[in-house]
Amino acid sequence: MEWRHRDLIDIDCWEKEEILHLIDQARNMEDLLDRPIKKVPALRGKLIVNLFFEPSTRTRVSFELAEKMLSADVVNWSASGSSTAKGETLRDTAWTLESMGADAIVIRHGAVGAASYLQRKLKHASVFNAGDGAHAHPTQALLDIYTASKHFSSLEGMKIAIVGDIVHSRVARSDMIGFKKMGCDVVVSGPKTLMPPELEYYGVKYLSDPKEAVRGANMVYLLRIQRERQEEGLFPSLDEYFKLFGADEELIALAEKDALVMHPGPINRRVEIDSAVADGPQSVILEQVRSGVAVRMALLYLCLGGAR
Repeated sequence: MEWRHRDLIDIDCWEKEEILHLIDQARNMEDLLDRPIKKVPALRGKLIVNLFFEPSTRTRVSFELAEKMLSADVVNWSASGSSTAKGETLRDTAWTLESMGADAIVIRHGAVGAASYLQRKLKHASVFNAGDGAHAHPTQALLDIYTASKHFSSLEGMKIAIVGDIVHSRVARSDMIGFKKMGCDVVVSGPKTLMPPELEYYGVKYLSDPKEAVRGANMVYLLRIQRERQEEGLFPSLDEYFKLFGADEELIALAEKDALVMHPGPINRRVEIDSAVADGPQSVILEQVRSGVAVRMALLYLCLGGAR
């Protein structure tokens, strides 16, 4: 198919066929991870800047690995030690980097809409959203869909239960959109104080009892408590949260016997997930990490002209 995207701000405008095409490309890219020499010249000569205003391990490192495996030149920028400390605006920082020859900017920012703002302001460089506030994390949704697709022949009609802090989670929003596009039945659960009011807009169902949400699910997706984004008092304590909503072996046993246990990381053990579940046979958490490199390689390859 002819690829029409040069940026990735969100996946709400993507078609199912485009997600499937990216998955096909990611399968080819994942083969590269097992080769003795993990590099192809697809993006040789391209300059990519990773512009991270928030802490990150998995997203930042996997983007960097993806860029280097495709032979792009990579600059890792961080807010500390930069001119933003002197008052430089996001727009001026991005314009400066584009003037230095950046072909693409990968941005993570605490403000909702930061990636979309850059897309409008930059003249030539592509923009990839690595997470903007509590709004969207599109590459996480794509790697989650890719991981699930490796275990099931089709996601059509499958049930995914997303349990945890929905209202503060950019992963939750992108996953709800992405898995619905793939034809999944999406159910969410967690404290009512951590639920957004617009769940019906996404076509998902809320069940206050996590046992009912997980019952018969093909995928159980646990979300980290976003303590850095939320007010105090939204639930009594972390211990109380684990007792009511934490994923232990008893909860997972209610799902289908081949159900996948997923988590975007970093995990808080004995908060949203028990170690026996996180490290158990149904867990694909580390597989998600590996998928992240392959999916981001495929995305950069398609959007930056490697396919052409």
